[in-house]
Amino acid sequence: MNIADVERRVSYYRSRSCIDMDLGAIREYEPTELDGDAREASVLLPVIDRSAGPHLLFTKRAEHLKDHPGQMSFPGGGREPEDEDRVATAVREANEEIGLEPPEVQLHGRLDDLETVSEYVIRPFVGTIPDRSYTPNDGEVAEITALPLSELLDRDNHESECREHPRYGDIQLHFFHVDGYTVWGATANILVQFLELVADWQPPSQSDCATSPGDLLT
Repeated sequence: MNIADVERRVSYYRSRSCIDMDLGAIREYEPTELDGDAREASVLLPVIDRSAGPHLLFTKRAEHLKDHPGQMSFPGGGREPEDEDRVATAVREANEEIGLEPPEVQLHGRLDDLETVSEYVIRPFVGTIPDRSYTPNDGEVAEITALPLSELLDRDNHESECREHPRYGDIQLHFFHVDGYTVWGATANILVQFLELVADWQPPSQSDCATSPGDLLT
């Protein structure tokens, strides 16, 4: 390997570890709210600051769960009567699922509401959390992992396809393949909007599919 090759590799890895992530765009964003009869739910999109670059924390749902077993997700769930508001739902669920303490969350804002065919309206909140070990709730979570933002932004790790939806016609589904995990479904839809806002990332569009995050229903 010659000097030019070494310099290119150094530049490549430095660029991947120094991702420009603008969380201010989340704080300034005015999200869309959905009303209706669907059950309210919230998730927390957790951001972890590391020397190697920002990471996002995901959970892998337990295989025995009725809804979306084994899928990658963000901590969250349905709103309970004791929850003061939708933020409280996201924070409570994160505490129950991964042991995140409420004072540890630095909230930045939220993304568009997302309705699912399981008749939930999900409200995603974005927050920075400490870089420490978290403990999965065995009843709900099979695994906890933090995936590098640089890898999620890498187009080589992303694919999409059109699928026919029984209620909404042709929709575009996104798949992120990172470190042996695949993020798809509603979690991928939330991730797409997050990447668009904080890193000016745009997925390749398929003209015959719905592409708005609010239309990507699972």
